[in-house]
Amino acid sequence: MKSDLVLLAVLAGLTQRASAQAQGYGQCGGVGWTGPTSCVSGWTCTYSNAYYSQCLPGGNNGGGGNTVTVTITQTTTVLQTTTVVSTNWQYETVTATVTKNGGECTQTPNPSCNSDRTFDLFGVNEAGAEFGTKIPGALGTDFTWPTQDSIQYFLDKGFNAIRIPILLERVAPPAAGLKDPSTYDQGYLSGLYGTISYITANGGKAIIDVHNFGRYDGEILTDVEGFGNFWKALSSWTNFNDNVIFDLMNEYHDMENGLIFQLNQAGISAIRSNDIGNLILVEGNAWSGAWHWVDNNDMLKYLTDPRNNLVYEMHQYLDSDGSGTSEECVSETIGAERVESATRWCEDNGVKCFLGEVGAGPNDVCRSAVEGLLCSLKNSDAWIGATWWSAGPWWPSTYFQNIEPPNGRAVEIYVPLLESFL
Repeated sequence: MKSDLVLLAVLAGLTQRASAQAQGYGQCGGVGWTGPTSCVSGWTCTYSNAYYSQCLPGGNNGGGGNTVTVTITQTTTVLQTTTVVSTNWQYETVTATVTKNGGECTQTPNPSCNSDRTFDLFGVNEAGAEFGTKIPGALGTDFTWPTQDSIQYFLDKGFNAIRIPILLERVAPPAAGLKDPSTYDQGYLSGLYGTISYITANGGKAIIDVHNFGRYDGEILTDVEGFGNFWKALSSWTNFNDNVIFDLMNEYHDMENGLIFQLNQAGISAIRSNDIGNLILVEGNAWSGAWHWVDNNDMLKYLTDPRNNLVYEMHQYLDSDGSGTSEECVSETIGAERVESATRWCEDNGVKCFLGEVGAGPNDVCRSAVEGLLCSLKNSDAWIGATWWSAGPWWPSTYFQNIEPPNGRAVEIYVPLLESFL
């Protein structure tokens, strides 16, 4: 078995085309920033940290055009050394060390579990409202909401987190765009509010997941200000309920890291502008995969939350390509192996992390792999929990990760396993 490449992720430059003034919730300063350093009328360039200043309503000026010299080094047994050069940064020397060991190695057993620790959030995804491609689509034909019976089944067993995927285009019809909340679809929002109200009224925590993969109306989402407006409106409409959690965007992929940073920071800033402290979950590039998190998403550690209630959400599947499309797992220990580097990143940066999607086939190899993964999470104070993918009324009973009661194919093997982690 070959070891993974050990890579030093170089801080990504947050770049944007130059324009006269930055739009609302857009970037206006930071290390290497070459874009505008002033904001459109009604917005102020506000310092977050050395790497990022943002146009916010009101606030203090600052941050634009800061320059910092960054030195990054790593010392290991060197087999190959690469000097990384970025024109967007001022630095002395940036050295990345790459190691690769050939030959067979002995498989490390799954870790034992820390029985003294419980997760803060542990539960399931309830899919359905994000189904279908027809916009807006018809309830009951193109999409559906989870049933109260299914939600209650998991709450009765002691699960406390229900993640509800929604589709951005069904909230904000593309014809009107994101910026004006008065154009949002009240019928779809009513279904969402009814669902989260049921979850929270019965002792659970409802995670609103914008399940759009960093896209809107078929294109990469670039309307940073509109995305901020969306979350400002949605969070203001739910701020009566402390048990609602905001998952800003599901599984960004194949996007510029700078844009992902800006979208996440816009969502955080917009929610906090309502003076609410609800938990916010942020996801990253490369489908937010835990096994590639360090290589793709190190820059997200510079996100700023004035309420300090921010958690990094990752996903992990256990088939050969990590897509969750095959019911065959790589090995009994692949779960623990695939979250190892992410766990170190969470611990080294002093942040909290959450596994928003995990799933695998209903067989003995996968069961062992899932158990090893969850034990790895439980053994680190950095992980606050996980939610299984997935329950939901429209999954075919034959879908291998289907945990919809009572007859989903994964119910028999995985409900008892998940219960053992409560």
